[in-house]
Formats: sequence, structure tokens, C-alpha cells
Amino acid sequence: MDLQRGLPLLSQQYKALFKKNFLLAKRNKKSTLVQLFASFIFVFLLFCSQKGSKRSYAEVTDPKAAVSFPIPPCERKAHIRKPCFDFVWSGNGSATINTIVTAIMNNNPGRQIPLNKVKAFRTQDDVDAWLLNNPRRCPGALHFLVRNKTVISYGVQTNLTSITNREDRTFKFQIPLQLAAEREIARSLIGDPNFSWIVGLKEFAHPRMEFSSSLDAMIPPFFLAAAMFGFVFQMGSLVTEKELKLRQAMTMMGLYDSAYCFAVVFLLFFLFQINMLSFAFMLSTFIRKSSSSTTVGFAIFVVGFITQMVTQFGFPYSQGTAMKARIMWSFFPPNLFAQALHLLLTATSNPKGVAISWSKRADCPQSPDNYPPDNNDCVMTIDGVYKWLASTFFMWFILAVYFDNIIPNASGLRKPLFYFLNPLYWMGKGGNKAKEGNIFNCICSDPLLESVTPDDEDVLEEESHVKQQANEGIDDPTAAVQIHGLVKTYPKAIKIGCCRCRVTPPYHAIKDLWVNFTKDQLFCLLGPNGAGKTTIINCLTGISTVNRGDATIYGNSVRNSIGMSNIRKFIGVCPQFDILWDALSGQEHLRLFANIKGLPPNSIELIAQNLLDKMRLTESANGRASSYSGGMKRRLSFAIALIGDPKLVILDEPTTGMDPISRRHVWDIIEDAKKGRAIVLTTHSMEEADILSDRIGIMAKGRLRCIGTSIRLKSRFGSGFVANVSFSRSNDRQAPPNEDTVTETHHGAVKQFFKYHLNIEPKVENEAFLTFVIPHDRESLLRNFFNELEERKKEFGIADIQISLTTLNEVFLNIAKKAELESAAAEGRLTTLTLTSGVSFQIPIGSQLVRIPDSESTEHPTGLRVEVYWDQDDAGDLRISGHSAEMPVPPDAQAIVSSSNSNRNSGQRGLVQATVIDPSFLNRHD
Repeated sequence: MDLQRGLPLLSQQYKALFKKNFLLAKRNKKSTLVQLFASFIFVFLLFCSQKGSKRSYAEVTDPKAAVSFPIPPCERKAHIRKPCFDFVWSGNGSATINTIVTAIMNNNPGRQIPLNKVKAFRTQDDVDAWLLNNPRRCPGALHFLVRNKTVISYGVQTNLTSITNREDRTFKFQIPLQLAAEREIARSLIGDPNFSWIVGLKEFAHPRMEFSSSLDAMIPPFFLAAAMFGFVFQMGSLVTEKELKLRQAMTMMGLYDSAYCFAVVFLLFFLFQINMLSFAFMLSTFIRKSSSSTTVGFAIFVVGFITQMVTQFGFPYSQGTAMKARIMWSFFPPNLFAQALHLLLTATSNPKGVAISWSKRADCPQSPDNYPPDNNDCVMTIDGVYKWLASTFFMWFILAVYFDNIIPNASGLRKPLFYFLNPLYWMGKGGNKAKEGNIFNCICSDPLLESVTPDDEDVLEEESHVKQQANEGIDDPTAAVQIHGLVKTYPKAIKIGCCRCRVTPPYHAIKDLWVNFTKDQLFCLLGPNGAGKTTIINCLTGISTVNRGDATIYGNSVRNSIGMSNIRKFIGVCPQFDILWDALSGQEHLRLFANIKGLPPNSIELIAQNLLDKMRLTESANGRASSYSGGMKRRLSFAIALIGDPKLVILDEPTTGMDPISRRHVWDIIEDAKKGRAIVLTTHSMEEADILSDRIGIMAKGRLRCIGTSIRLKSRFGSGFVANVSFSRSNDRQAPPNEDTVTETHHGAVKQFFKYHLNIEPKVENEAFLTFVIPHDRESLLRNFFNELEERKKEFGIADIQISLTTLNEVFLNIAKKAELESAAAEGRLTTLTLTSGVSFQIPIGSQLVRIPDSESTEHPTGLRVEVYWDQDDAGDLRISGHSAEMPVPPDAQAIVSSSNSNRNSGQRGLVQATVIDPSFLNRHD
């Protein structure tokens, strides 16, 4: 199938992602409404606050004089507590001063001041002492001093402690008190109590003015808080998609990084918003957990709040600030936003001034305090802010794409630091050479693996064949995948806890793997958990890095970014865990991934419908993925893997969670899908592997342990042949009274026959049948044996004889157990064996014969021994299932040197370690 490439594919992916984001926003209504209306709510609250606190003055061309300034009652003062005095005074020892104060009280415009509202003192020190002991009981004081008959001095003392800004204390109290004192002193000196003393105050002529309140400084943080909703939500969405591996799934289908970025930022086109969103995208490359994104978003808001407040005070957008500081400051989007709002506030503070228009965006704004505007002090205009925001948007966008490529993901995958300088990267060529490695190779080297020759002859033959092709540079035309010495090692980790530090050693997930996966065949990878199956798939699909070696898929190297881009065009992957959006339907998933894959747009609908029909998902095609059962989700993931008719299909446990009917149906689909493509399958179902596979490879502890067809593995690694002997029973309704005796006679005869000819006992026995396991070393006797048994069927009462190879499940268990024994012996792990007698001691895991410590006696001078029986738990680890009776150690028994180390002890501390005995002497003594 011809797929889209280049710009048409980029456009198609962008449209598909835009539609996906739109559907997710539509179906997550609460989150979408918060993002949409949070900005409006913040702006509305800011508007209401500004309207309630802003002061404005009308235009005044011919101001009128104000002539009446009465001393107000103390109760009207916001900062005075009751009971209170209108004023206090000093100079009580003079009759002249008493007369003047009485006149002030009686001649106060508008009201007379009662006697109980005025308090007299002799000296100013007395007034100060009273004010100190009675705070906030009086707004002010008058101090009089008669110097001579023609000179009387006075002083005004007021309380300027800042309690509230709701009144002008100078104009409302200090001036009225001052005018009253001067008026009555003048009348006293002249001797005319009716002397006219009129003082008028008038303001300057001025145009209409509006004075901003202190809330103006909060305008940038308000807008920043409104913008931060989209910032935090978007960064959280980006990190969540990365954490849930949704981004990874789209990348495996061939998604362009640039298409993913543009789809994120297109929805919000306001310049500051898209700048912040590109900034969020850049930050998301450093964050791996969605829980951390909210913390980072809040931290960005706090930093932005502080820097915006600093910007409001003129730094660094003023003369005298270094250009370097201004440039560095402008890289943070909230700072530019704060400067733009500051310029707008400045321009709109003068109602009659010329506001900022598009044609005058490059001019400095005009404010009431700056007329005409001083262009020399204007270092950043609105036009400059526009240019900075536009340029930093592209800068953050490019850095986001760059960091997303060079920073290792959770699996350690990354591109070279200067990948964009490689012309072949842009041309899509040169993908057959391995040029990339782990970013940490320059910091720490992985421990080298010892070269181990495979024990199995088939694995050795496969490895030799692949090595020969690699050394001769032969590109096998029959191989879809060629794996050459693949090594994947997870580096050591240091975990710092409370008062201690624990170092986890390096873990070798894949150890020098050499194998080919043939075209038009299904290769099944089997192995216990932790064997390395999923790690191989991750390396082949570009999810995880490769430490050493290489793998080529149709000639393209997985260690080369160009090769990996080419590989993603013709592979389909069904991951081990379903990577789906809960809010999208099955049909929408198929459309999305078909567009990302680059299918022709006019064929996408038909292909999606055919895949739904094939997977029996037609009835639930429009249902959300969150409503699907586990089996339905697996079928949908399988359908996604088949999009675009891939040449290589990788299925990682595709039938997990399916019912038997659906599993059989998927098996039929897989069988049909073999034609014209290679399939790599991992599964824990031995029946599935037996039915579907053309070749099977069983892995354990990171190494390939055996390889071949199902029949060959059963014949080589199984226990032998399984013979089921069924006995006939009477069909009469009333069975003869001696039927049980006859059955026992037949059973005994058959068991004796097998014992005499093959020396084996039945493994399963009941009234209807006997089951025998015949070892491979008896194979030469089987032909004559079964001929004779067939002739004596009537004599033995046999109804049917069935013979088959042992199951693949038994082969799997034998291989896994052998690998675990080798690993335990190599690592020298210990465990505790407790005998029935109560004696406990340590033994190496997997040891068969051990000498009991301190068991020597006169009767048994060489000591006692026991044989230890082992099985495996659910995790595949070896455990003790029992032990034999205590027996003497033969004199010629030889001890095996153990590699066990007490530091690796997994048992109890302080116990003695037993000596391991070579079990080969059993054939001579037992």
C-alpha cells in the first residue's frame, strides 16, 4: 500500500491530531469549561475591582474657591476611637489663650464645638504625655505661646499614623484647624471679634483625569493567572500522554514530532497563550510524571508573579539597564506580557491622549506625566513586545522539538546532540548503518558480558549462521529481522533512603542475542517473566536503546534514527498493555492511527470498517474505549497493529484477557496474516504458541536457550512420550459382581507389562485409564513394545491406546528451571534448609546433594547427607519443595567448590553453610 510522505503526511497527521484534541476536549467538558472560562472570570473580577477602586476627576476650566473649612467632629475620623476629643490644646495658663480657644469653639463654621470635646493642658509636654497614654483619642492639638502683646505663636500637631487611605487628613483636619487658629489670633490682636478673615482655596484648572488604584499593579498577575490555567492543563496533558505511552504509540506508527507540536498549540492563537504553550511543551520534555506537572506549573506562576512585579517598577525596560539583562529578561513570556500591559495602562491613563493604535504601535505611549512622550526613555514598545513574543514562540517551539529528541526518555532512547546537522537525516537515507548509542556511554560504561557458548546445538547453529552472514556482510533475502549480538543492559541505580544508600547492580536484560526472523513465518518468543521478550520488542520498535550489537529490519538499523523512521513505515505493533484514549471510540482510534500511518484519506474509512468487521467490533465501533472489556481492547490494539498492511507485525501477548471464542478467532486472523509478512509473537499460552508458530525460541535470563519447531523442541527437551491406556467397561445396565476385581487385574497386568519391558511406573492412574511417561532413551524399544501391546489388547481389557509427545508447557518449564539453576549457581545465592529433625543450615540454591554440617560421628565418620528437591514459584524462582531422609555420605563422595558468597545470603544470618556433594556418584551407589 502506498503511504503518504513529506508535507502531505505532515498535514494529514496534523489534521488527525487536531481532531483528536477537539474530541477529547469535547468529551472532557469540565476540564474544557475551566480552561475556556477561567480567563473570562479573572478578567471580569479584575474589571469589577478596577471600577470600584478607580478615581476620576471631571474637567475643570474655571475652578471655584472653597471658603468654609469647619473642624469636623472626631467621630468622623476613621482612625479615632471613642470616646474622643475634637482637639486638645496647651497654654491654659494665659487668659488671652483661653479667650482665643473659646472663640475657635464658638465660631466653628456649621457647628459649635461642645466643651466636653476639647481638652486643655498647661504645656506641650503635658499634651505629648496624654497623647502617648491615650492613643487614637484625638486627631490633633494646638499649641499657643504669648510672646508679647503683639505676637502670639501657635503650632499644629496632627496624628499621621497610617490606618486607612479613605480620607485626606491634611485637607480635612489640619487646614481647618490652622485657619481657625489664625482667624481667632488675628481678631484677638486687632481687638475686633467681628473682623472678617476669609481664606479661599481653589484647585488648578485641569482636563478630565482618571487615577489608577493600587490594583493596577495586580493586572499582569491577574492575566498571568488566567493564562496559567491553559499552561498547566496543557503541560499536564502532554506529560500524561507521555506517561501513559500514548505519545509512544503514535511515534511507533510514524508520527512526525513537528505535527505533534503544532496540533497542541493551534487551538489557542493568542500570541501570549501560544508562547506559554510552546514554553509548556519545552518544559514537558524534562518531566516524566504527570503529578509533577502541576507543581512545575505553580512554580512557573510564582516566578512569573515575582518577575512581573519587578517589571512594573521599570526593570529592565528603562534607560540605564544593560542590554544583556533586558534580552535575558525578555526570554520569559510573562515578563514581556507585563511590559505590554504596562504600556497599555500608560497609554490609556490619559483620556485625552492618543491611545496605542496599530499604526502607532512602534511609538512610545503618552501619559499625563509624560507629555510629550520621551522616546529616549522608551526602550520597549508594543511593537517590540509583539516581535519578541513571536520570536520566542518559535524559539521555545524549536527547543521543545530538539530537547524532545536528545533527552533520553524513560527507556533511555535519544538522538545525537547534532542530529539535525546530518543531511541524510532530512533526506531519509543512510538508515542501514548503526551510528547512535546511549547518551550515558560517555559517562559510564556498561560492564562487559562474558562470551558464553550456547549449550543447545540448534541455538549454536543459528548463532553461527547469523555471525557468518554478519562477518561476510550478507543481507539474507529470506530474513525480515536480523539480530546481531544484541545487548541491553540497564545501568546500576543508587537509591538513597533514610540513613542508608542502596546500590542496585546493572541488570542484563538481553545477553548477546544472534537470531534471524524469517519472512512469511511466525516466530514465537517464549520465556518466563523477565526473560527479555518485551525488551527485544522495545529495541526493535525504537522504544528502548541498544547498548551493543544491532538489529536490522528489512535492511534498516534500529540504532539509526533514519533507519528507525523508515522501519516505522512498515511495522505494526500490538504492545503488551493497551495504549488507548478512554474518551475515544474504537472507530476513532483506527481513523487516528490510519492518518498518522499515512494511508490515503479516501481509503481510511473503508479500511477502518474492514478491521472492525475482522475483529468483530462493529457493534461497539462507536462506543468509548473506556466501556470496552479487556478482550475488546486487545482486539482493538491488534487491529491498530494491522493498519497499513505492515511487512512486520509484532504482537506482544495479543490474546491476554480474551475469552476462548475470541482467542480462537484472533488465532485465525493471525494465521491469515502470515501471508506476505513476518510476525513476531510473544505469549504465555503454550497452546497458542504450539498452534500458530512456525519456529519457537525460548528465552530465559536474557539468553536464547533453544530454538526450532514445536515438534523438535518437544522431542529434545520434553520428558519423552506420553502413553494413555484406556480400559473398556461393560455396557450392561447391571455390571457383573466381579467387575472391580477384573479391572484391578487388567490394571495390574498392564502395569507389570510396562514395568517389565520399559521399566516405568504409571504417572496417572484411575479406573478408566493409565498414563505412562516413556523416556527418550527407551525410544528404540517402542515399536516392538506397542506391537505386542496391540496384540494383547483383548487380554488386558484395553479399549484404546494413545501415544503423543510431551506438551510444550513441559518443555518450557524444563528450560526455565535449567536457566534458573544456572543463574543461581553463577550468582552463588543461598537459602535456608530446615530438616525434619529441626536442624537448619544454608545451602546454595539449586544444589542437589548436600552434607549436613557437623554430622560426623563414630557411627558415620564421613557425616550424613540429604537430597534436596526443588520446584518453582509463580515468579519462576526456585524454592525447596522437600528433601530425602538422612543417609550416610559414601567415602568416595567428592565435594563441589561453591561460588557462594556470604554477602549474597538470602537466608538467615549466623547459620552454617553446608558442603555441596557431586551428585554423579548416585549412579554408582543408589
